[in-house]
Amino acid sequence: MSELFRWIRGRQESGYDKMLLCRLHWPIKFDTYLLKFPIGSEIAPHTDKVASGKHYRLNLVLKNAEQGGEFICDKTIYESSRVKLFRPDECEHRVSKVIKGSRYLLSIGWVRSD
Repeated sequence: MSELFRWIRGRQESGYDKMLLCRLHWPIKFDTYLLKFPIGSEIAPHTDKVASGKHYRLNLVLKNAEQGGEFICDKTIYESSRVKLFRPDECEHRVSKVIKGSRYLLSIGWVRSD
């Protein structure tokens, strides 16, 4: 719980920060993060594998960057300008480099058992 409500560097070591807001392991594996993408941050193409089950992630864009910071995914379940629902374990995804301004999003993820 040392991560709870504290800004830490994102896993991809690409300049973004994340703050854990909630995490559960039972009855369903679940987490919620606030993500901050300052100027110069980006996330390279990747997938987020899980040991078992199906991984889902719902990203709610709270603030778009003025330039850059676009979410790019091979295949989304649902996508609008502010809502991105996708399977990060199956679909390669990335965020383009933030050129101007900053980007904030609420990211909610869960793993459904097979």
